[in-house]
Amino acid sequence: MTELEIEQENKAIAAEYRNLLRISYQTLTEDDKKLIRLAFDTAVDAHKEQRRKSGEAYIFHPIAVAKIVAAEIGLDATSIAAALLHDVVEDTDYTLSDMEQLFGETVARIVAGLTKISRLKKDTDVSLQAENFRKMLLTLHEDVRVIIIKIADRLHNMQTMDSMRPDKQVKIASETLYIYAPLAHRMGLYNIKTELEDLSLKYTEPEVYNSILDKIIDSKEEQKEYIKQFNDSLRDALTSEHIDYEIKGRPKSIFSIRKKMLKQGVTFEEVYDKFAVRIVYNCPPKDEKFIAWKIYSIVTDNYRPNPTRLRDWISSPKSTGYEALHITVMGAEGRWVEVQIRSHRMNEVAEKGYAAHYKYKQGEERDSGLDMWLAKLQEALENPDVNAVDFVEQFKLNLYAKEIYIFTPKGDLKSLPKGATPLDFAFSIHTQIGLKTRGAKVNGKLVPLSRTLKSGDQVDIITSENSKPNANWLDYVTTARAKSKIKAALNDDKKEIALEGKEILKRKLKQLKITFNESVLNDLVVFFGFKTSQDLFYRAGLGNISNQKLKDFATARSNAFLNFFKKKIRRQSNIEEAPKGEITHKYDLLVFGKEEEKLEYKFSPCCKPVPGDAVFGFVTVSEGIKVHKNNCPNAVSLQANYAYRIIKAKWIDSTQQEYAANLVITGIDQVGLINNLTQVISSLHNVNMKKLSFETNDGVFTGNITVAVKNKKMIDKLIHSIKKTDGVHKVHRL
Repeated sequence: MTELEIEQENKAIAAEYRNLLRISYQTLTEDDKKLIRLAFDTAVDAHKEQRRKSGEAYIFHPIAVAKIVAAEIGLDATSIAAALLHDVVEDTDYTLSDMEQLFGETVARIVAGLTKISRLKKDTDVSLQAENFRKMLLTLHEDVRVIIIKIADRLHNMQTMDSMRPDKQVKIASETLYIYAPLAHRMGLYNIKTELEDLSLKYTEPEVYNSILDKIIDSKEEQKEYIKQFNDSLRDALTSEHIDYEIKGRPKSIFSIRKKMLKQGVTFEEVYDKFAVRIVYNCPPKDEKFIAWKIYSIVTDNYRPNPTRLRDWISSPKSTGYEALHITVMGAEGRWVEVQIRSHRMNEVAEKGYAAHYKYKQGEERDSGLDMWLAKLQEALENPDVNAVDFVEQFKLNLYAKEIYIFTPKGDLKSLPKGATPLDFAFSIHTQIGLKTRGAKVNGKLVPLSRTLKSGDQVDIITSENSKPNANWLDYVTTARAKSKIKAALNDDKKEIALEGKEILKRKLKQLKITFNESVLNDLVVFFGFKTSQDLFYRAGLGNISNQKLKDFATARSNAFLNFFKKKIRRQSNIEEAPKGEITHKYDLLVFGKEEEKLEYKFSPCCKPVPGDAVFGFVTVSEGIKVHKNNCPNAVSLQANYAYRIIKAKWIDSTQQEYAANLVITGIDQVGLINNLTQVISSLHNVNMKKLSFETNDGVFTGNITVAVKNKKMIDKLIHSIKKTDGVHKVHRL
């Protein structure tokens, strides 16, 4: 570079710094400005030899990130300084000790968190992006500003990706869509979330993006004219009520228009609400609600509202702090228009998210608000042992979910993700209430635990000390909290059954004159086709390992050649594989979706799944359903770009599948008979009663009972127990 070019670049850097101070959303004190100046000088010195791929000085990147943090997210001087320094420790000779010495403990902690994220190593066992995301979230306990600055960093990278290779652009855009956009949404950073989604679409589907963008530009004049007509019709009424207001038009994002086109199967022209009208008003905080409903009344006096499309987030704000009234009205030319009514303060919260919400609060009040907000984000971190891809899916579910509002029996309001069930509600109140749930009443009426709740429902949870979770509960819940608690409880239950099964196995082996030791245990695991000894003990506890099968094991074990052959197989493989026949028997069926449908499929050659692997289905354009492992290298890109074509899949283990059995009982009617029978059924483990009906005729009764069991042995045991009940004459299975 020539001296003139260097001088011009230095002037541009200085101008960017002055602009940073000018656009800061928070009021900066003299001490704040000194801190930012020191961070700026340090960053300039640290990055002086570095350039970006585009050729510009690297320092422009941290300044741009700091500007996003300062203006668009609206954080304080500490965050602005940390944003300026976010790459210093990672890319230069400065250390974290230097950061603490120069800027204090808080800035150093944030920079340390950002450095950790940058240094994440590739984990070959799980999706790289999913594992990195989980590790990134685990830095939340250090300081939530780490994640906020990381989102700002990602936004600027997305804004300046033109000089990258196309394949790198697609990779970064997919990751952004998969991880950062949902996270920005959950933090209430709606403007940033929208920009991240649009930029991701620009690189993953450029033709679609450019096509929609061109059409939006072409329709801009038409939109401005429409907003003017809308304003003209309301101006007199709003002015006569002395309301200080402004009406703006807001085009829907390119990404959301594309989403609607796909979801509804329509063209751009057929998407009816391509923009929204926003009425922003000024008033004292105490009058905000009153003025909002006054404006609502004026709008609906002039335009016919759609009563099913009213959204009152002023009375019940979203968990992100978002407040507004949303109504959809029939405008001119028979077009539906969404109208958003917000005060100036509400508009700031909508655009700046968390920062605006706590801008005017000081000291402890601001800190406690941050703590509450952070606690909600950390809810999904309660089960750190879960597979990283599953973890991200659970976390995303809670990040992106639309909210519903549910009343407790005492009239308190709880927010839950859309699609939540009474069981989700129970776990949101307290873990023990969830674990002891026996049933639920919605609006005073008994409902199944799988019932999907609606906003405004009042839910009353019925608990019992004897109740405990079963595997079906995992299909009844949608929240990450409920899923992790149920899985933990099922594991505890499984351990208890396994302990009982171990003792049963020891007794049976003793009868066959086989000494129970580690060698025998390993042989048993291989013979029965289980992955671990815990699985073996669990099946024994359920009664799935018959005496005949143990005799077969004893016979096979006595054959020296077979014994040698099995040991050879174990030496050749690090995993304990079941004989082919056992695998076919236990994992003979792959089912899809919540309904567990049997569909045609092919295994994907990229990850080569085998029966028993955790898998998902991907609906291809021309080859039907392809089955991939959850940790397939392509899983993240498929999930990121084609989430609507992913279907859940799982292998059915025949020993775990429940079957319905119908029993007909006849005998002599007597007082207390039904009570005696139900006690017999409920005393047996792993038998669930689904239906019960009795008829009596001149002293003789006929009963029909439907039960859910895991295998025939349980049915035989149940029939045997019922036959011994006083008054029962005959029991047979339909």
